Amino acid sequence: MLGGAFFAQAVASPIHPTPAPPQQHVLLISVDGMHQSDLAWWTARYPHSALARLVDGGTEYSHAQTTVPSDSFPGMVAQFTGGGPGTTGVYYDDTWNADLLPAGTTDCKGVKPGAEVDFTEDLDKNKAGIDAGQGLKGLPGSILKMTGTPQTLINPRTLPVDPKTCKPVYPHSYLQTNTVFEVAQGAGLRTAWSDKHAAYEILDGPTGTGIDDLFTPEINSNANGYPAGNDWTTDNKATEQYDTYKVQAVLNEIDGYNHQHTTWEGTPAVFGMNFQAVSTAQKLPSSDGLKGGYSSTDEPGPLLQKNLAFVDAELGRMTAELRKRHLDKTTTVILSAKHGQSPTDPTQLTRIDDSTLLSGLDAAWKKAHPGVRNLVAHSVDDDGMLLWLTDRSKVATDFAQKYLLAQSGTGTDINDKPKAFTAGGLSKVYAGAAAAKYFGVKPGDARVPDLFGISQYGVVYTGGTGKVAEHGGAHADDLDVPLVISGADVPTEVVDTAAVQTKQIAPTILSLLGLDPNSLVAVEKEHTRVLPVS
Repeated sequence: MLGGAFFAQAVASPIHPTPAPPQQHVLLISVDGMHQSDLAWWTARYPHSALARLVDGGTEYSHAQTTVPSDSFPGMVAQFTGGGPGTTGVYYDDTWNADLLPAGTTDCKGVKPGAEVDFTEDLDKNKAGIDAGQGLKGLPGSILKMTGTPQTLINPRTLPVDPKTCKPVYPHSYLQTNTVFEVAQGAGLRTAWSDKHAAYEILDGPTGTGIDDLFTPEINSNANGYPAGNDWTTDNKATEQYDTYKVQAVLNEIDGYNHQHTTWEGTPAVFGMNFQAVSTAQKLPSSDGLKGGYSSTDEPGPLLQKNLAFVDAELGRMTAELRKRHLDKTTTVILSAKHGQSPTDPTQLTRIDDSTLLSGLDAAWKKAHPGVRNLVAHSVDDDGMLLWLTDRSKVATDFAQKYLLAQSGTGTDINDKPKAFTAGGLSKVYAGAAAAKYFGVKPGDARVPDLFGISQYGVVYTGGTGKVAEHGGAHADDLDVPLVISGADVPTEVVDTAAVQTKQIAPTILSLLGLDPNSLVAVEKEHTRVLPVS
């Protein structure tokens, strides 16, 4: 699978094409889980759809890939910084840092470093509420009244602590690079974005103020009209309802208002949102009487087809509003995805309970080294495996690698029937210095996983049968996402087959706005190219 060497080669020499006249606005739309194959399937069957019009009206990059690991958090960060995890320091939304202190630490003297960095819904003052604890009345109908500064909705006691200052580390200050929003704002331009957790205030960048209007309704809150504990992702119809709130926020911003539609601010120079409905349609075995996932290789099943139609219709609403407000000639629309989803071939699905693998690893380690603590400090296992260890020595990382690759057992297939697996479901494990090299950082880096495992195709680590797909790994199904740039000054009906990466979106946005792409720290460090759009 593609490793660090590929990415270094792919961005070795910066290419900055002669820019077109600067656009006044760039609207970025991310469709979580969407593959390039999904876009091709849809546009071939619906050539007059909003997605097809977007493709025909611009440049389609048919071989675009997101970053590794293919998680929402580093994927979105890459699109707005121009850098991968080794540069931004963001490997997943829930990781480990060997230098920070545990959340809630108030007296830092003598506290041993090593802490979970949980930038999920767990940060919310109230993760059960779609307003993340703001206390709005009349939810969810009143959700557009939610604040545009979600930092105020984060409980500081849930944040890891900096041992030097003994203060909580907010997501924005954890980011090691600046963002498109900060550069645009520094040039006097207005910025806005909408995403799924308050923790996405990481996109504000190190200044903490890069986004003027950040709308983050909590997707993992209790869904309206569903049993307690069921969030907006557990039923696809609910996910669609959730997505429409963010669409309305974008419509309000196109009209020149803030997302709440209470004050006139002018249409942002950089703004947009992410869709979640396609992702849940890919992951749920069924919902609303329709089968989820894929019917056969790259053939969307009934639920996924329904959600591609949903995204198409909502995108059509946004582009129609641009035309209505006479902004279509001065706005470039970029369509992409934070990540794909694997597998797209349902016959290859193998669900494995990772908790059994990791508890076995801990037991084996302690048996071989009596008196020591558990080896696994933290893990993130979706369809890849990221492990942080309590012992980071070569002895320990080699032990973990050897143990995992020696494991066999039985999981379940797409029909919930037993299915054997070998090598822990892994095809490759980068351990210790090899993991650091894979991500382009020095061994011993406080953030890098001690093991990065690339799963065999079709493997999903889950303790049940509630998923038929996942993301986070490094298979083509995780990485191959759509990338389309469409606007008044973008060549139409162009298909660019060169290998490109979604992190190239960041410098491209700045180039479209007439700003310097090299003002992004990650672009300078990784020599990230501007996408050829002229």
